[in-house]
Amino acid sequence: MNLALTVLNVTAPVFLLAAVGFAWVKLGFEYRVEFVTRLAMTVSVPCLIFVALMQTEIAPEALATLSMASFVAYGLVMIASATLVRLARLEVRTYLAPLIFGNTGNLGLPLALFAFGDVGLGYAVVVFAVMAILSFTIGIWMVAGAGSLGKVMSEPLVWATLLGALFLWQGWRTPVFLTNAIDLTGQMAIPMMLITLGVAVARLETGAMTRAALLSLAKLVICVAAGGAAGVWFGLDPVAAAVLIVQVATPVAVTSYMIAAKYGADAEAVAGLVVSSTLISVIALPLILAFVI
Repeated sequence: MNLALTVLNVTAPVFLLAAVGFAWVKLGFEYRVEFVTRLAMTVSVPCLIFVALMQTEIAPEALATLSMASFVAYGLVMIASATLVRLARLEVRTYLAPLIFGNTGNLGLPLALFAFGDVGLGYAVVVFAVMAILSFTIGIWMVAGAGSLGKVMSEPLVWATLLGALFLWQGWRTPVFLTNAIDLTGQMAIPMMLITLGVAVARLETGAMTRAALLSLAKLVICVAAGGAAGVWFGLDPVAAAVLIVQVATPVAVTSYMIAAKYGADAEAVAGLVVSSTLISVIALPLILAFVI
């Protein structure tokens, strides 16, 4: 009973805030996703990442190990997903990237914070940064046929990660007034991203949900197995391993839909993956948390 209550306390705020965004759209109110997403990804999320890394009590060696484990986990997911797409004779540029990259920002960061506190958030931002780097390079190449290292280096969240890692390594701290300002800016990231997630899902129109649901289940199994295998392989501590599994197993990100639409892939099919995997995660993520907590 206590475990069930703990898991409910962790997951309920996440889905309640997403429900706020969902209801907001269904009630006919205006919500500019592009503006909010740009604000989050260029200002609030980088601030959140920088402060989380600068103030973390986690040893730099542990974060470095988690970074390597994250790359390996996503590598395993890529191999398994590519095999699945080939065997199912699906279009690679439409299905492969969404099956690999999950919603580690909007959903993964809040779950890690609520489940494991500031330590979990410190671990989660590392996995999020790894995913973002892979998504902006290999992920875009999968959809568009061309990656962009320059785009990666122009992303504020990448620089926030590098600066945060440098401050952590050197033991530096920003002045208190500046830290408070950056921290306050970063605090708006999580509720803003969750509400935006609900808005984006509410606006999606999908078809062929049976295929999307089956692929979403396959993605979940692959990601949990890959995250668990990488955690064992690198000997991560229980919290780091749990965060890695949860982050890798998050549902298909709404940004996958936006990228598919931008580069001419089948955006409708990707929308189906977003909706089905997000709905499945309502049940799956609490079960995963119940197992790893």
